[in-house]
This record gives sequence, C-alpha cells and structure tokens, in this order.
Amino acid sequence: MRTIRTIRTMLIAQMLLGMLAFAAATQSAPQTAPMPRIENAKLESRAVTGSLDATVPGIVAQGDKPEWLGYAVDQIRGERSVCCGNYRDDARCGTCNLERDHDGNTSTIEKSGTVALEGTRQLFVLFRVEAKQVMRVRVVSADCTLDAGGLPFLWLTGVKPAESVALLETYVDGADFEGHGDQGIGNGALTAIALHADGSADRALESFIKPERKESLRRQAAFWMGAARGKTGLNALARMARNDPSPDVRAHVAFALYVSHEAGAIDEVIRMAHDDTSAHVRGQALFWLAQKAGQKAIGTITGAIDNDPDTDVKKKAVFALSQLPREEGVPKLIEVAQNNRNPEVRKQAMFWLGQSHDPRALQFFEKVLSQ
Repeated sequence: MRTIRTIRTMLIAQMLLGMLAFAAATQSAPQTAPMPRIENAKLESRAVTGSLDATVPGIVAQGDKPEWLGYAVDQIRGERSVCCGNYRDDARCGTCNLERDHDGNTSTIEKSGTVALEGTRQLFVLFRVEAKQVMRVRVVSADCTLDAGGLPFLWLTGVKPAESVALLETYVDGADFEGHGDQGIGNGALTAIALHADGSADRALESFIKPERKESLRRQAAFWMGAARGKTGLNALARMARNDPSPDVRAHVAFALYVSHEAGAIDEVIRMAHDDTSAHVRGQALFWLAQKAGQKAIGTITGAIDNDPDTDVKKKAVFALSQLPREEGVPKLIEVAQNNRNPEVRKQAMFWLGQSHDPRALQFFEKVLSQ
C-alpha cells in the first residue's frame, strides 16, 4: 500500500510540475498578433524576416495586379475604434468592404458604450497595391471583418512597431495634404502612425510639426497630437501654440487642444484667446472655448468682448456666447446688447439673440421697442 501511495504521490507531483511548467511557458511566450477576419480573398500569410521597410517595397515592386497587404501592431490605449464608413456606433465594427469604399478614408470613433480595455488592443495597417505602387493606406481595428473584394491578401507577421512607423513616415513625407492626388495615402499613413502605441509614433509626429514642414501637414499632425497622443501630444501642442509662425496653424492648434482630453488643454486655449498676436487665432480660440463652456470659458469670452482691441474678435466672442448653453449664453447676450459701448458689438448680440428663439430674448426686444 505504501508503494502504491508513493507512486500516486510521485505521479501527482509530476502532473503539478508539468502544469506549472506549461503555465510559465505560456506567460513568457510572446503573444501572437491576431489574424484578421478576412472574407472574399485569396489569403496568404508570410513572416517578415528582414526589415519592414525592405519587405514591403519588395512586395510592392512585384505587384502588377491589385492586391492588399497588411499587418497588426499594438494600438494606443483609449476608448476608440477605427472603422470604415459603414460603422454603426450601436455595435462593434462590422464588415469593411475594402474595394467598395473608394475614398480610402477611415474614421476614428470614441465609443460611447462599454469597451473592453483589458490587455492590448490591436490595429490593422492595410496597403492597397496596384501597378507596382501603394495606392491607399488604411487602418482598422481588430474587431473589423475585412472584405477584400476577391483580391489576393498578403498578411505579414512579426512586424516591429518602430519599423511600421518608419515605413509609414515615407508615405507621409511628400504627400500633398492640400490636394487630392496623394491625400488619401498621406492621411491614411498619418492616422496609422498616430494610433501606434509605440513611442516612435510620438517622435514621428514631433517631426511633422516642425516649422519647416508644410502648413497642411502641421495642421493634420496637430489634430492627432490632441486626439490621440495624450500628455505628450498636449506638451507638443502647447509649444506649437506659442511658437508656430503661421496663424492658420495656430488656429488649428486651438481646435486640437479642444479635442484633447488632457487636463490643462483648456487652459492653453484660454491663454491663446488672451495673448495670441493674431486676431484670427484669438477668435478661433474663443469659438472652441464656447464649445467647452464652463466658468473659465465664460470669463474669457466676456473678457474679450470688453477688452480685446479688435472689433472682429469682439464680434467672434459674441458669437461664442451664442454657442453656450442657453441658460448661460442668453443672459450674457442680453447684457452685451444692453450695455456694450461698441455699436457693432451690440448689433451682433441682438442678431444672435434673434437666432436663439428664446422667450427671454423676445421679452428683451419688446422692452427695447417700447422705449
């Protein structure tokens, strides 16, 4: 009996050791990037053995006929999905018809429902190749199903995030963000970079906002700094707000700060509304402040009406009041219409009161007309 018990104990111990060894191996093994759900495609999978910026151009150089290729990288954290134009916000991303969506655009959606944030989410970077060149760059979240329209689809594995960013930079460089020819490629590549979880994406975006870069690229990069890059993006935008030589770019920075969720972004917009040397920038900052509302915003807007030296800025500040919630905006408009010393500003306040269709505005007009 003792021998049987000993053998049984040894077997149990061996089983436990085996289980522990398996668990340790599972935890230490690298996580394999998910394969996308691909429909209507001739699918092939291939591991990247050299550098990505050598592998992809080599594939493209052989691509006489239309085909798709793609790979997965870690996506920056946040409650967002990146889907094709047929996205419905009441469900996860459905089927992305790659060949049917000819505009090549994607949209980033801040999810309103519950999003699973456990672990690392994946982003799929896709390239459409034809006539030995990349025609489009697209990004989709890993929960999308891809319909390749019957074309060959080459899925690459083992892609390093920093190499992905470096490759995508080559499609951003030289893209004409003002025109239509390369716009889809450049915007698609820029979007993909902005959504990479790797720190190389921050460095790439920083290079895109340097003053010597095209204004159109600086504007687009500024948006993604605010929309996706967190505190690092906020710090970059604050530098742009003070140092970028273009008023048009700085005005766009005000919008990028508006879309940022970082603490301190709204304070920088307030500073721009007070201190920027351009009346256009101050006016845009006031507009975006109005969309945020809050006591800080109201004080800055009314301060511009009273103190800004430019009448056009004062009028934009009046418009900003009209964008506030009615309980806050209408009384302030009535106050401006009654008391401001600038007739153009009073006229602007009267106009926006008329557009409000608020009973308090009607009572104010009746009082003015009866005097």
